[in-house]
Amino acid sequence: MPEIQLPTIRLYYEEHGDGSPLLCIHGTSSSAMVWGAAVEELARLGRVIVYDRRGCIRSQRPEPYLTTSVSEHADDAAALLEALSATPAIVIGRSYGGEVAIDLALRYPEHVRALALLEPAVRSLSPAVRQWSEDLHERVKAAAAREIDAVAEVFLREVLGDATWEQFPEEVKRMFIANGPAILAEFAGGELEVDTATLARIDEPTLLVAASDSPEPFRQITDAMASAMPHAQTALVGGGHMVNPAEPAVLSFIREVLAEQRPLGSHASAL
Repeated sequence: MPEIQLPTIRLYYEEHGDGSPLLCIHGTSSSAMVWGAAVEELARLGRVIVYDRRGCIRSQRPEPYLTTSVSEHADDAAALLEALSATPAIVIGRSYGGEVAIDLALRYPEHVRALALLEPAVRSLSPAVRQWSEDLHERVKAAAAREIDAVAEVFLREVLGDATWEQFPEEVKRMFIANGPAILAEFAGGELEVDTATLARIDEPTLLVAASDSPEPFRQITDAMASAMPHAQTALVGGGHMVNPAEPAVLSFIREVLAEQRPLGSHASAL
Protein backbone atom coordinates (compact mmCIF):
# COMPACT_ATOMS: atom_id res chain seq x y z
CA MET A 1 0.00 0.00 0.00
CA PRO A 2 1.65 3.28 -1.07
CA GLU A 3 2.19 5.52 1.94
CA ILE A 4 4.35 8.52 2.62
CA GLN A 5 5.55 9.77 5.98
CA LEU A 6 5.31 13.54 6.13
CA PRO A 7 6.60 15.66 9.03
CA THR A 8 3.32 15.47 10.98
CA ILE A 9 1.26 12.66 9.42
CA ARG A 10 1.42 9.47 7.36
CA LEU A 11 -0.75 9.57 4.24
CA TYR A 12 -2.01 6.97 1.80
CA TYR A 13 -1.61 8.10 -1.81
CA GLU A 14 -1.68 6.84 -5.39
CA GLU A 15 -0.13 8.10 -8.61
CA HIS A 16 -1.54 7.50 -12.09
CA GLY A 17 -0.17 8.65 -15.43
CA ASP A 18 2.75 10.99 -15.99
CA GLY A 19 3.51 14.52 -17.02
CA SER A 20 2.27 17.68 -15.31
CA PRO A 21 0.97 17.00 -11.78
CA LEU A 22 -2.73 17.07 -10.91
CA LEU A 23 -3.62 16.80 -7.21
CA CYS A 24 -7.13 15.61 -6.23
CA ILE A 25 -8.40 16.58 -2.76
CA HIS A 26 -11.55 14.80 -1.59
CA GLY A 27 -14.39 16.11 0.57
CA THR A 28 -15.62 15.33 4.06
CA SER A 29 -16.32 11.64 4.83
CA SER A 30 -14.49 10.51 1.72
CA SER A 31 -11.17 9.15 0.39
CA ALA A 32 -9.20 8.58 -2.80
CA MET A 33 -11.65 5.74 -3.52
CA VAL A 34 -14.37 8.15 -4.62
CA TRP A 35 -12.52 9.47 -7.67
CA GLY A 36 -13.16 6.11 -9.36
CA ALA A 37 -13.06 6.03 -13.16
CA ALA A 38 -12.33 9.76 -13.26
CA VAL A 39 -8.71 8.97 -12.37
CA GLU A 40 -8.24 7.15 -15.68
CA GLU A 41 -9.67 10.12 -17.60
CA LEU A 42 -7.49 12.61 -15.72
CA ALA A 43 -4.40 10.42 -16.11
CA ARG A 44 -4.62 10.90 -19.87
CA LEU A 45 -3.80 14.55 -19.20
CA GLY A 46 -1.06 14.31 -16.59
CA ARG A 47 0.36 12.77 -13.44
CA VAL A 48 -2.64 12.32 -11.16
CA ILE A 49 -2.06 12.20 -7.40
CA VAL A 50 -4.98 11.10 -5.23
CA TYR A 51 -4.73 10.58 -1.50
CA ASP A 52 -6.70 10.02 1.68
CA ARG A 53 -6.60 13.15 3.81
CA ARG A 54 -5.44 12.87 7.41
CA GLY A 55 -7.85 10.92 9.57
CA CYS A 56 -9.55 9.29 6.59
CA ILE A 57 -9.61 5.51 6.27
CA ARG A 58 -6.16 4.47 4.91
CA SER A 59 -4.20 7.48 6.13
CA GLN A 60 -3.04 7.94 9.70
CA ARG A 61 -5.72 9.01 12.17
CA PRO A 62 -4.28 10.90 15.13
CA GLU A 63 -5.41 9.60 18.52
CA PRO A 64 -7.45 11.14 19.87
CA TYR A 65 -8.83 12.71 16.68
CA LEU A 66 -11.20 15.31 18.07
CA THR A 67 -10.61 18.23 15.74
CA THR A 68 -8.74 19.30 12.62
CA SER A 69 -8.76 22.36 10.39
CA VAL A 70 -8.72 23.37 6.76
CA SER A 71 -5.27 24.88 7.26
CA GLU A 72 -3.95 21.61 8.70
CA HIS A 73 -5.13 19.76 5.59
CA ALA A 74 -3.64 22.45 3.34
CA ASP A 75 -0.31 22.03 5.14
CA ASP A 76 -0.56 18.27 4.51
CA ALA A 77 -1.29 18.85 0.81
CA ALA A 78 1.69 21.20 0.49
CA ALA A 79 3.98 18.72 2.22
CA LEU A 80 2.74 15.90 -0.01
CA LEU A 81 3.39 17.91 -3.18
CA GLU A 82 6.85 18.83 -1.96
CA ALA A 83 7.72 15.25 -1.01
CA LEU A 84 6.62 13.98 -4.43
CA SER A 85 8.36 16.82 -6.31
CA ALA A 86 4.97 17.67 -7.83
CA THR A 87 4.85 21.47 -7.74
CA PRO A 88 3.21 23.45 -9.13
CA ALA A 89 0.11 21.27 -9.52
CA ILE A 90 -3.32 21.75 -10.97
CA VAL A 91 -5.41 21.18 -7.85
CA ILE A 92 -8.90 19.69 -8.05
CA GLY A 93 -10.88 20.05 -4.83
CA ARG A 94 -14.36 18.75 -4.14
CA SER A 95 -16.52 20.34 -1.39
CA TYR A 96 -14.35 20.53 1.80
CA GLY A 97 -11.45 19.61 -0.48
CA GLY A 98 -12.21 22.82 -2.35
CA GLU A 99 -11.71 24.78 0.87
CA VAL A 100 -8.37 23.02 1.32
CA ALA A 101 -7.39 23.86 -2.26
CA ILE A 102 -8.25 27.55 -1.73
CA ASP A 103 -6.18 27.73 1.46
CA LEU A 104 -3.33 25.97 -0.35
CA ALA A 105 -3.44 28.60 -3.12
CA LEU A 106 -3.54 31.44 -0.59
CA ARG A 107 -0.68 30.25 1.62
CA TYR A 108 1.38 28.18 -0.83
CA PRO A 109 0.83 29.93 -4.19
CA GLU A 110 4.07 28.53 -5.60
CA HIS A 111 2.56 25.02 -5.24
CA VAL A 112 -0.53 25.76 -7.36
CA ARG A 113 -0.67 26.13 -11.12
CA ALA A 114 -4.47 26.27 -11.37
CA LEU A 115 -7.59 25.39 -9.38
CA ALA A 116 -10.65 23.34 -10.35
CA LEU A 117 -13.12 23.71 -7.48
CA LEU A 118 -16.13 21.39 -7.45
CA GLU A 119 -18.77 23.12 -5.30
CA PRO A 120 -16.25 24.28 -2.69
CA ALA A 121 -17.93 24.54 0.71
CA VAL A 122 -16.98 28.15 1.44
CA ARG A 123 -19.75 28.72 3.97
CA SER A 124 -18.42 32.10 5.08
CA LEU A 125 -19.78 33.56 1.82
CA SER A 126 -23.39 32.48 2.44
CA PRO A 127 -25.35 32.90 5.69
CA ALA A 128 -27.88 30.35 4.39
CA VAL A 129 -25.23 27.67 3.78
CA ARG A 130 -23.56 28.45 7.11
CA GLN A 131 -26.86 27.95 8.96
CA TRP A 132 -27.54 24.74 7.02
CA SER A 133 -24.07 23.49 7.97
CA GLU A 134 -24.55 24.34 11.65
CA ASP A 135 -27.88 22.51 11.70
CA LEU A 136 -26.27 19.51 10.03
CA HIS A 137 -23.47 19.54 12.59
CA GLU A 138 -26.05 19.25 15.36
CA ARG A 139 -27.68 16.25 13.64
CA VAL A 140 -24.30 14.61 13.12
CA LYS A 141 -23.37 15.08 16.79
CA ALA A 142 -26.71 13.61 17.83
CA ALA A 143 -26.05 10.60 15.59
CA ALA A 144 -22.58 10.16 17.11
CA ALA A 145 -24.08 10.18 20.60
CA ARG A 146 -26.21 7.20 19.58
CA GLU A 147 -23.60 5.30 17.53
CA ILE A 148 -20.45 6.48 15.74
CA ASP A 149 -21.24 4.21 12.77
CA ALA A 150 -24.40 6.25 12.11
CA VAL A 151 -22.54 9.51 11.48
CA ALA A 152 -21.68 9.03 7.81
CA GLU A 153 -25.15 7.94 6.78
CA VAL A 154 -26.80 10.91 8.50
CA PHE A 155 -24.26 13.27 6.95
CA LEU A 156 -24.43 11.91 3.40
CA ARG A 157 -28.19 11.47 3.24
CA GLU A 158 -28.46 15.18 3.99
CA VAL A 159 -25.67 16.33 1.66
CA LEU A 160 -26.23 13.99 -1.29
CA GLY A 161 -29.81 12.75 -0.83
CA ASP A 162 -31.32 9.41 0.15
CA ALA A 163 -31.18 7.96 -3.36
CA THR A 164 -27.45 8.60 -3.72
CA TRP A 165 -26.71 6.97 -0.37
CA GLU A 166 -28.76 3.90 -1.29
CA GLN A 167 -26.92 3.54 -4.61
CA PHE A 168 -23.43 3.43 -3.13
CA PRO A 169 -21.81 -0.05 -3.26
CA GLU A 170 -21.42 -1.69 0.13
CA GLU A 171 -17.63 -1.28 0.01
CA VAL A 172 -18.01 2.47 -0.45
CA LYS A 173 -20.59 2.69 2.33
CA ARG A 174 -18.16 0.90 4.65
CA MET A 175 -15.46 3.43 3.75
CA PHE A 176 -17.78 6.33 4.58
CA ILE A 177 -18.86 4.71 7.84
CA ALA A 178 -15.23 4.15 8.87
CA ASN A 179 -14.66 7.88 8.43
CA GLY A 180 -17.21 8.84 11.09
CA PRO A 181 -14.52 10.22 13.46
CA ALA A 182 -13.04 12.27 10.60
CA ILE A 183 -16.44 13.81 9.83
CA LEU A 184 -16.81 14.89 13.45
CA ALA A 185 -13.24 16.25 13.61
CA GLU A 186 -13.72 18.32 10.45
CA PHE A 187 -16.98 19.79 11.71
CA ALA A 188 -15.37 20.56 15.08
CA GLY A 189 -12.50 22.41 13.42
CA GLY A 190 -14.77 24.81 11.58
CA GLU A 191 -14.75 26.22 8.09
CA LEU A 192 -12.39 28.25 5.97
CA GLU A 193 -12.95 31.89 6.86
CA VAL A 194 -12.42 33.95 3.71
CA ASP A 195 -14.13 36.97 2.23
CA THR A 196 -14.23 38.27 -1.33
CA ALA A 197 -11.19 40.52 -0.74
CA THR A 198 -9.15 37.47 0.30
CA LEU A 199 -10.30 35.46 -2.70
CA ALA A 200 -9.24 38.32 -4.98
CA ARG A 201 -5.63 37.55 -4.02
CA ILE A 202 -5.74 34.20 -5.84
CA ASP A 203 -3.95 34.81 -9.11
CA GLU A 204 -4.13 31.32 -10.59
CA PRO A 205 -6.60 30.31 -13.34
CA THR A 206 -9.65 28.87 -11.59
CA LEU A 207 -12.66 26.85 -12.69
CA LEU A 208 -15.67 26.96 -10.35
CA VAL A 209 -18.12 24.13 -10.93
CA ALA A 210 -21.71 24.18 -9.61
CA ALA A 211 -24.25 21.35 -9.77
CA SER A 212 -27.78 21.89 -11.05
CA ASP A 213 -29.45 19.73 -8.38
CA SER A 214 -27.67 21.30 -5.41
CA PRO A 215 -29.49 23.85 -3.24
CA GLU A 216 -29.57 27.39 -4.62
CA PRO A 217 -27.29 28.81 -1.87
CA PHE A 218 -24.48 26.60 -3.16
CA ARG A 219 -24.73 28.32 -6.55
CA GLN A 220 -24.76 31.66 -4.76
CA ILE A 221 -21.38 30.75 -3.26
CA THR A 222 -20.08 29.96 -6.74
CA ASP A 223 -21.34 33.29 -8.06
CA ALA A 224 -19.75 35.21 -5.19
CA MET A 225 -16.41 33.48 -5.71
CA ALA A 226 -16.51 34.04 -9.46
CA SER A 227 -17.11 37.75 -8.97
CA ALA A 228 -14.21 38.01 -6.53
CA MET A 229 -11.51 35.90 -8.19
CA PRO A 230 -9.77 37.73 -11.05
CA HIS A 231 -9.07 34.70 -13.26
CA ALA A 232 -12.17 32.58 -12.65
CA GLN A 233 -14.61 30.96 -15.00
CA THR A 234 -17.67 28.93 -14.04
CA ALA A 235 -19.52 25.87 -15.28
CA LEU A 236 -22.89 24.39 -14.38
CA VAL A 237 -23.12 20.60 -14.61
CA GLY A 238 -25.94 18.14 -14.04
CA GLY A 239 -26.45 16.12 -10.88
CA GLY A 240 -25.84 16.85 -7.24
CA HIS A 241 -23.05 17.92 -4.92
CA MET A 242 -20.72 14.98 -5.67
CA VAL A 243 -19.47 16.51 -8.93
CA ASN A 244 -17.55 14.23 -11.29
CA PRO A 245 -13.95 15.54 -11.60
CA ALA A 246 -13.85 14.20 -15.16
CA GLU A 247 -16.76 16.37 -16.32
CA PRO A 248 -16.06 17.67 -19.85
CA ALA A 249 -15.84 21.23 -18.51
CA VAL A 250 -13.13 20.19 -16.05
CA LEU A 251 -11.14 18.23 -18.63
CA SER A 252 -11.37 21.13 -21.07
CA PHE A 253 -10.15 23.58 -18.43
CA ILE A 254 -7.18 21.36 -17.57
CA ARG A 255 -6.24 21.06 -21.24
CA GLU A 256 -6.34 24.83 -21.59
CA VAL A 257 -4.13 25.31 -18.55
CA LEU A 258 -1.64 22.71 -19.75
CA ALA A 259 -1.55 24.32 -23.20
CA GLU A 260 -1.29 27.78 -21.62
CA GLN A 261 -3.99 28.94 -23.98
CA ARG A 262 -6.29 30.54 -21.44
CA PRO A 263 -5.81 34.34 -21.20
CA LEU A 264 -5.15 35.19 -17.58
CA GLY A 265 -7.12 38.41 -17.64
CA SER A 266 -10.41 36.89 -18.76
CA HIS A 267 -13.53 36.05 -16.83
CA ALA A 268 -16.12 33.81 -18.44
CA SER A 269 -19.36 32.44 -16.99
CA ALA A 270 -21.60 29.54 -17.93
CA LEU A 271 -23.99 30.01 -15.00
